[in-house]
Amino acid sequence: MTRFVLVAGTTETARIDGISAAGADRKAMAHTPSADAELIEYGRLVRSPVVPVSPTGCPTPAAVTRAVQERVGFETLVVDAGLAEPTGAATVDVGAKPGRDIREADPVPTAPGAWVAAREFGRDLPDDELVIGETIPGGTTTALGVCRALGVDIDTSSSLPENPVDLKREVVTAAFTASDLDPGGAAYRPELAVRFLGDPVLAVVGGLAAGALESGTDVVLGGGTQMLAAAALVRHAGVANPLTVASTTYVAGNADVRGVAAALDCKAVVTDPGFEKRADTLSRYAAGEAKEGAGMGGALLLAERAGVLDGLGDGTLEVVERVGSADGP
Repeated sequence: MTRFVLVAGTTETARIDGISAAGADRKAMAHTPSADAELIEYGRLVRSPVVPVSPTGCPTPAAVTRAVQERVGFETLVVDAGLAEPTGAATVDVGAKPGRDIREADPVPTAPGAWVAAREFGRDLPDDELVIGETIPGGTTTALGVCRALGVDIDTSSSLPENPVDLKREVVTAAFTASDLDPGGAAYRPELAVRFLGDPVLAVVGGLAAGALESGTDVVLGGGTQMLAAAALVRHAGVANPLTVASTTYVAGNADVRGVAAALDCKAVVTDPGFEKRADTLSRYAAGEAKEGAGMGGALLLAERAGVLDGLGDGTLEVVERVGSADGP
């Protein structure tokens, strides 16, 4: 059996001006992971007040993942990796708390414990395959920090059309200064990398994937930059089992997904849902907004396997419209 796992959490790094478009504004951004979890689990909002959209109205990738779930019918599971706002989705708790700004001295003190708990949880899951997704605004910046801490070279993507690369590098440089670590100083110590340069979601995704692989479960990491960082954490934990990173053309077009995956001895799969052909807000993906998140790349891989990838755009829009017309909590 294949199970889709959404790992949802927050980092105060997302509050830095210009870092993320994962929400219409700062206040809404804090609710994005909680709302994504509800959307994937139920296809509608339960407690969250707003549907996650970018400032220009581009819908959350969780809508795409939900559209695939409605067609393919895979089982879902949500892991709380430091949610800052309550969610109506049922969640598994592994002891993660919201992450602080990585420019602080100890931004994710719960990361080591959450890594261990998630690894044990991953070992115990009975599924044949896990497809793991993430939702955390600001996550590409912390992914850059983690990869630099491990000594892995990576180009980050962004939820914004114009990737604020210089700003991300400045933030990561400040994080290294605060942590007293040097680039590469956390090599083969993944818990250290996520504690001082990362976020709670990366700690949980990395631990969960490592544990599942160790138990013989097939693992697909559905996403872009953040899932490449998670793959790096798995490799630096000494887990060498086959691992797949499933992303989209929207990320692969501006980040070297295939090259980094190959360097980490991972298989890369890139799918294209063809949203550029649409005349609605979904076309914003092709214009460079959102690009990935909420396991969209992994869900699209499952859609391709099931033969329902073509025509998915219409179903995705139906999900967005249904949720957008809901009364909310």
